[in-house]
Order: sequence, then structure tokens, then C-alpha cells
Amino acid sequence: MCLGIPGRVVRLLDGYGGQLALVDVEGRERKVNIGMLEDPGGGNAALAPGDWVVIHMGFAVERVDREGAERALAGLELMGRPRTAPTDGGDLP
Repeated sequence: MCLGIPGRVVRLLDGYGGQLALVDVEGRERKVNIGMLEDPGGGNAALAPGDWVVIHMGFAVERVDREGAERALAGLELMGRPRTAPTDGGDLP
């Protein structure tokens, strides 16, 4: 299973042939390769600050809207939530 993590584009980085962007992922900025994204007319997607992308292994693999990014983040948070002990004193299954 592969997981992609949504991030929001902060800015495009100069000097990398339009291939790198600085992306905020849960409050941490990371350099992400955006070269795999294509726009409908071919070529690289014209990303702008504020756009959301799904990142896998340092590559943006999909552009998503804000609602899609929020749903994905909520799902990731749910998967990472620790199990809590029952309040009735019983054992965890």
C-alpha cells in the first residue's frame, strides 16, 4: 500500500527548471519535485502558491482541491490515532 500526503504549495523554486516547489506539509516545508504533474494541454502543471498536491516519495503525483486534501489529512489522522483503553476497565481486544 502506498500513501500520499497532501501538502500546500508555498512557492515555486527558481533554478531547477520548474521542477521543484516548496510545499508545506503539516507545518513543515519540504522541497517537492512537481515534474510528474501534467496540465490538460501537456507539459508541467502550472502550480501556484496555495495549490494543493498529493506527495509520494518526494514527488507531487496529483493535484487536489482543498476539500480533497482535508479529507485525506483526516483519514491519515484517523489511521494514526492511538487506541484508547476502555473506560469500563476492560482489556483492549
